[in-house]
Amino acid sequence: MKIKLFGITREIVGESQLELPKDEKVETVAELKHWLFEQYPGLENLSSLAVAVDHAYAENDTRLFIGQEVALIPPVSGG
Repeated sequence: MKIKLFGITREIVGESQLELPKDEKVETVAELKHWLFEQYPGLENLSSLAVAVDHAYAENDTRLFIGQEVALIPPVSGG
């Protein structure tokens, strides 16, 4: 599973895209966040972190499947 990163998430990870190892058992958005926080603790310090799956915001219980487009959406400010 490929994960696109934007804004501060890209800075924390140091890449614009991650690939979840094939041997990782990540079936939901909540499990993905848990894995990300273990690998990149700086992500857990963000005030919010949304996950989009196939161009739509996803809830923590959203199931993940091979081939879906997943993106991390960091907090944004407007003005």
